[in-house]
Amino acid sequence: MATTKPQTKKSPQPSTIRIGNRYRSSRLNGPYDAIVIGSGMGGLATAACMSKAGKKVLVLEQHYTAGGYTHSYSRNGYEWDVGVHYIGDVGHKSSSARKMFDFITNSQLEWAPMDDVYDRFYFGGEQYDLKAGKQAFIDGLIGYFPNESKAINRYVEMLSEVANAMPAMSVEKFLPELANKFWKPIKNKIAPDFINKTTYEVLSSLTSNQELIAVLTGQWGDCGMPPKSSSFLIHALIAKHYIYGGYYPIGGASRIAETVIPVIQESGGDVMTYAVVEEIVIEKDRATGVRMKDGTIISAPIVISNAGVFNTFQRLVSPEVSKKHGYDKKLQTVKRSMAHLGMYIGLKGTSEELGLPKTNFWIYPNYTPDENVEKFKKDQQAEFPVVYISFPSSKDPSWDKRYPGKSTIEIVAPTTYDLFAPWKDETWGKRGDDYDALKEQFSERLLEYVYEKLPHLRGKIDYYELSTPLSTDYFCYYPQGEIYGIEHDPSRFEQTWLKPKTNIKGLYLTGQDVLSCGVVGALMAGLGTAVAVLGLSNVKLAKSMFFGAEKAVAETKKAQTA
Repeated sequence: MATTKPQTKKSPQPSTIRIGNRYRSSRLNGPYDAIVIGSGMGGLATAACMSKAGKKVLVLEQHYTAGGYTHSYSRNGYEWDVGVHYIGDVGHKSSSARKMFDFITNSQLEWAPMDDVYDRFYFGGEQYDLKAGKQAFIDGLIGYFPNESKAINRYVEMLSEVANAMPAMSVEKFLPELANKFWKPIKNKIAPDFINKTTYEVLSSLTSNQELIAVLTGQWGDCGMPPKSSSFLIHALIAKHYIYGGYYPIGGASRIAETVIPVIQESGGDVMTYAVVEEIVIEKDRATGVRMKDGTIISAPIVISNAGVFNTFQRLVSPEVSKKHGYDKKLQTVKRSMAHLGMYIGLKGTSEELGLPKTNFWIYPNYTPDENVEKFKKDQQAEFPVVYISFPSSKDPSWDKRYPGKSTIEIVAPTTYDLFAPWKDETWGKRGDDYDALKEQFSERLLEYVYEKLPHLRGKIDYYELSTPLSTDYFCYYPQGEIYGIEHDPSRFEQTWLKPKTNIKGLYLTGQDVLSCGVVGALMAGLGTAVAVLGLSNVKLAKSMFFGAEKAVAETKKAQTA
């Protein structure tokens, strides 16, 4: 085992995980029925669903590997994922998320369960475990807060009420305007009145116990907003999503893109990497294709952007067109989500030998998350408001065969883009000593969180590196390092323009900005965007579509003819 200071990355090294076909204009095999910009979960899901309908779709990815936040990379003999730390609701083939994944992968993606304790929260010196299973979840919380059983049981009921309302809340985004006219009264009747209040406001109506509120919102890092800022809608979706436990893709996060791409190729489509789109071509107020960095124009009657609303309407569509269709003002109604640091750690020794758990750690300084976030924004020498630690090598049963005698840890923590902005114009991997020193300072701080919880790992870390908001921009094209696209506050869910069909003919949106953050949120948006493009006559293709949307569409049709 290493006894000296672990090796850190000083210069770029090639990755061995490259999924997708490298772009060359000579390799294009048009004409295409649609072009998707970005190979994140939303883009891949949209393309796969359209391929199921016989459409030939080209997915263009600017990174060297496909997958967006679901991609993995390998360096120095280790492998890490960048965003798929755990997924919920895939343990049973009848679950919504599992049906969706099976639909777009032809059931080729397999999942492994985490421990029954899937999330562990640390608040100062106190520890709280979330246990998989609805009743186990409830009983575990009541064990910590025996006088709050009424509030805890009502809280879990409210999670289900939000989940049950989501067909109405979501389908509205994917239906034609005429159908929405009839659907809106149904939606308003189904949705509970608390659904889009702040998380803290809703929980404060159940209990005055601030420690319980902090524990119930201990996953706030999964949406990037503490409870006084986040919408209860996104909080409830996340908490309900994991209530039956967490799962990890067998073979690592890269298996997602690996299993979706063959489905896209079944109808003649393809996923190309190193494919930088310079702009969406707009002719006579209609999207007609894209212009690549090499000057090649690729034509298609449908263009679907998975690049996020800010990239789409500030980078890919001309300012004149964006202004003409009101997107310059629409973008002022939303904000970019939090920026983050990602730390990737390699250790010699198996997860079993090192005692690495299949449980995620969430570490907080105390029970006041909102105040801690504000302190940290003002002074990043203050304690991190949250540190998330994950152990991917222990979650993946195929790991030891692929990387014998090794294991990995990943850390995610918040930061601000402004701290790293002075180096934004420097080349990745060559940003200078001051930048490297700043990264090292954060790295040493984050390593101490690992050693505090797992002290036996001190001296056993072989390699580590830290990504910053500039890395997120370079690899994932989010210019301020935002991890969840746009913020998920209550006002975000009131923006009716956040839907697949844009005001520009032939141009559609997909991905987490359309519906909600996270892998499954983007997946749902991808399937919904495909239905919006293909039309209601193709809705049977999406039987695995989110939250029973097929039933909701049927009810809408019935309302139209009533």
